[in-house]
Amino acid sequence: MNARGALGRYGEDVAARTLAEAGMTVLERNWRCRDGEIDIVALDAGALVVCEVKTRREGGCEHPMAAVGPDKTERLRWLAERWLERHGGPPPGGVRIDVVGVVLPRRGAPVVEHVRGVT
Repeated sequence: MNARGALGRYGEDVAARTLAEAGMTVLERNWRCRDGEIDIVALDAGALVVCEVKTRREGGCEHPMAAVGPDKTERLRWLAERWLERHGGPPPGGVRIDVVGVVLPRRGAPVVEHVRGVT
């Protein structure tokens, strides 16, 4: 794994821990199909949550959340549909798309921002 892959993996670990601490149940990580990948699939009070994780080092040129625009959210909706087709349809609480941004400072703990329902 290269440095970029290791950074992303670490950010996903931090995000999964953060979601679990918030009371969510992580169902899958790095779910893949031929159309792409979902970083984290979780349950939150009966809702299925498709979560995109973006990780950056402090001092980078853009905040991690800025990397998730309309095209990416549309792709996440498409991937959520593929996941639901393979796992029996939507839960009673519906489906939500979240984004977790992780910023790694030079020193100290990661800074995590969780935005619920980006679409």
